Amino acid sequence: MGLADELKADVVGLVRDPTDEQKAILVAIVAIFVADRYFLWIEFPFVVRTTAAVGVGFIALFITSYILTGKLVPPDEDDEEEAEYEDEFHP
Repeated sequence: MGLADELKADVVGLVRDPTDEQKAILVAIVAIFVADRYFLWIEFPFVVRTTAAVGVGFIALFITSYILTGKLVPPDEDDEEEAEYEDEFHP
């Protein structure tokens, strides 16, 4: 039951101690749901409604990411040190 145990551990980790990325994704999902219901209430066509709701979700994702981390895109864990630029043609 390796897959079930991993899923259970992921859900428990999400509930007990969510990471910043998980918080941002949860906010985006809620924003998509709310926007979709709002556009349904206005009686937008289905394709327009779902496309607009996903757009609202992306905007909410970036705003939440900026609020939580102070940057629009979180830094990669692998890129701790920036390599200096080396010009191959002009040493």
